[in-house]
Amino acid sequence: MLLIKKARLIDPESETDRIADILTDGEIIGLIRENIDEKALSEYAERSGSPECSPEDITVIDARGLICAPGLVDTHSHFRDPGFPHKEDITSGSLAAAKGGYTTIVMMANTNPPIDNETILRDVLERGRKEPVHIYSAANVTKGMSGREVSDLEELAAAGALVFTDDGRPVLDGDILEQALVRASALGIPVSLHEEDPRYICENGINGAGNDASLSNEGTAAAYFGLKGSARTAEISMIERDLNIAVKTGAALLIQHISTAEGVDLVRKAKRLNPLIAAEATPHHFSLTEEAVKRKGSLAKVNPPIRTERDRQAIIEGLCDGTIGIIATDHAPHAAFEKEMPLVKAPSGMTGLETSLSLGIKNLVQPGYLSMKEYLRCLTSAPAKYYKLPAGSAAEGSRADLVLFDPEAQWTVTENFASRSSNSPFIGETLPGVVRYTIADGKIIYSGI
Repeated sequence: MLLIKKARLIDPESETDRIADILTDGEIIGLIRENIDEKALSEYAERSGSPECSPEDITVIDARGLICAPGLVDTHSHFRDPGFPHKEDITSGSLAAAKGGYTTIVMMANTNPPIDNETILRDVLERGRKEPVHIYSAANVTKGMSGREVSDLEELAAAGALVFTDDGRPVLDGDILEQALVRASALGIPVSLHEEDPRYICENGINGAGNDASLSNEGTAAAYFGLKGSARTAEISMIERDLNIAVKTGAALLIQHISTAEGVDLVRKAKRLNPLIAAEATPHHFSLTEEAVKRKGSLAKVNPPIRTERDRQAIIEGLCDGTIGIIATDHAPHAAFEKEMPLVKAPSGMTGLETSLSLGIKNLVQPGYLSMKEYLRCLTSAPAKYYKLPAGSAAEGSRADLVLFDPEAQWTVTENFASRSSNSPFIGETLPGVVRYTIADGKIIYSGI
């Protein structure tokens, strides 16, 4: 048993924000009270049928000054397994998750081989069950991520697929996407899409000039490097088409890592017609602008690219008004030698699990855009609800997955990541919010005291 004393308990699901003691009993939260003393422990043991709660059976955590929240939920992580273990594998990704306060992870399916069949899906899920964090997996919406034929979604659903996606590639054929949405909808499983039309992309991961002169977007990062880059139309056109199909079918569709102001507005309007439409934002898209690419080069190269301050503010506005309900890391580790290649050849993506919580505190909570409870909702109950996960709650009877962090303490990002890779543009920055404990199934899986 764990007894967490005098934490500021923030549970967005139950709208709780108060100082409390929390007792875990095995894999569940057994008791939450203003004060859990020996009498309360004895009464709980009698009422629950648990063995007598003696001091030697209980680990006490002094949580004064700490926030206790549901364990964080990331519904968009790349653990590179199978196929690219030099970047990350399920074990190293789990260690990174625990260090960042995450207890539930949904792995993306753009692996090698891709997760487009029952055999591969069952293998990664079986290996994931050996890790201290709760591991789920996406499966490919089309076979081989080719966009030409819908995968056997029914077989994949039976094997445990949580979401269908070809993340990393768009589904270019609208008829194929419509077929997939109809079949996924019948299974009660969402489709999650990477929205970039390659026809508008020259050098992906770099923000290029906008196709609409009224946007006044000259693509300063692309110009700085003498490149054409990725036009914002690449994202906008795909989002518009796919939202129309989702409205037509009434299916659950999530727009991944949204990066444009126009994309946010399209989602805002479409959600009024189909409430099963959702969108996610990444910490790097609400924290950085394309100026970071000039400073950090390939470390800030991502798909879709980091864009302008106008886009960053639109993403924040979307988080504030509920257009964007989920914050997902898009944790995308790459080896140092890969990111050291010339900018055009270097792969896109950055690690995110270990910096995510802090970036939101710095760029959303401290400036006053979101309250701490509103912010934590985007990291816990909102993704858990959308993906129907047994997570995201810190109430009595819930799974004992918790994060305890000091919102005032600061830390400096170094290359000393738990992840196998350290491709982060935030190295050298001092950020607020230090994870002190991550708890999964009632067990301490990370301690940063």
